[in-house]
Amino acid sequence: MATKIRLQRHGRKNYAFYPIVIADSRAPRDGRFIERIGSYNPNTNPATVTLNFERALYWVNTGAQPTDTVRSILSKEGVMLMKHLQGGVKKGAFDEAEAQRRFDAWKANKQKAVDALRADMADKKELAAKQRLEAEQAKNQAKAEVVAKKKAEIAAAKAEAEAAAKAEAEAAEAPATEETPAAE
Repeated sequence: MATKIRLQRHGRKNYAFYPIVIADSRAPRDGRFIERIGSYNPNTNPATVTLNFERALYWVNTGAQPTDTVRSILSKEGVMLMKHLQGGVKKGAFDEAEAQRRFDAWKANKQKAVDALRADMADKKELAAKQRLEAEQAKNQAKAEVVAKKKAEIAAAKAEAEAAAKAEAEAAEAPATEETPAAE
């Protein structure tokens, strides 16, 4: 029986996630499987992969053929590297301790890269939020200046109207008081 390591599709439309399964190569994509060894969720940033490392390594060593996507996932998780290192141990190129040391060094470097990527993404997100806040504050400042200018114009027009009304009232009173003594 030829076995494959492949993805099954689950989830809803436009929001799929994929269990990583060991299945007979003749079984349909979402059909019967032998064992579930992990899952892949591309909806998160970065994509989330949970994997039973020992079982994945066991199945790769027993001859299960991963699909292209699963091969990429297994490579990123280090399963393919560990298989390669175990092959070196079998050939006598180095011992098991050296293989484990090399794998641990690779994993530490990979973890540093992932942490740096996450920190960079967090910094970019924080910078974008800061820029949005500054743009909003500038827009609010411009709007406040326009409103203050409009209020000043309205106040000036109101003061001008009051002054004109007062001047008319004084002008109306002044001739009336002058005419009254002249009429006497």
